[in-house]
Amino acid sequence: MTIDLEHVKNVGIGAAYGSAGILRRHLGRLKAIQKKGPKDLVTEADLESEKHIVDAIREKFPEHDIFAEESREKNHVESNYRWIIDPLDGTTNFAHQVPIFSISIAFAVSGEIRVGIVLQPISGELFAAVKNKGAWLNDHHINASECRSLSDALLVTGFPYDVKKDSRQYMTRFENMLNASQGVRRLGSAALDLCYVACGRFEGFWEEHLQPWDTAAGALIAEEAGAVVTDFSGFPYTINKREILATNRHLHDEMRTILNF
Repeated sequence: MTIDLEHVKNVGIGAAYGSAGILRRHLGRLKAIQKKGPKDLVTEADLESEKHIVDAIREKFPEHDIFAEESREKNHVESNYRWIIDPLDGTTNFAHQVPIFSISIAFAVSGEIRVGIVLQPISGELFAAVKNKGAWLNDHHINASECRSLSDALLVTGFPYDVKKDSRQYMTRFENMLNASQGVRRLGSAALDLCYVACGRFEGFWEEHLQPWDTAAGALIAEEAGAVVTDFSGFPYTINKREILATNRHLHDEMRTILNF
């Protein structure tokens, strides 16, 4: 049976907008911040946002599997159709009232991501893509940067929650990229990092030890905008890999060489 991906996209967008209202309402008014790890936070905003998204999807697609960051196996259903959800990508920023965070919703068919949605609740920027149909920022088609010189490129990265275990390799890669480029930023939301590569704000993004919900939607949006998305070795990226490199097509090989110091 063929599924209508435009309908899937519209359901996902509707769920994301409902979640955005929840996050805006909680911003600056959190009552409880819990730790899943030394640097990994969860708040009532994460949980309420996720519940809204899951309920909205379940209403339209009760037979679909849902893989969400906070509930994970709770919503598992045996199905070729799977939704991959991060209800609040950038919880640390959110908890500190830094307005850089997002909602990420992806839809996969037999393991292949077909729809990606990333919404920034504060700016209202909605990034979306359907496989083989291009990528969009609100009503505008987007493309990755055409920058051909790494020295002119602005890059973005992130650090894993366990960075203290072995910071040397992360800092070496960061230093090498900083020396080779115009600059490196660290925003705190991998989903937005990928979308900003998609629309040409950044020329490249790399990070390690991410989870499927961090990258599923953003990776498709970047690819549909013409970016190249692989692991550090240059093999095609899948959401189950623990490292990601997304760049415009001109700088990918050079950045990959630097990462493999």
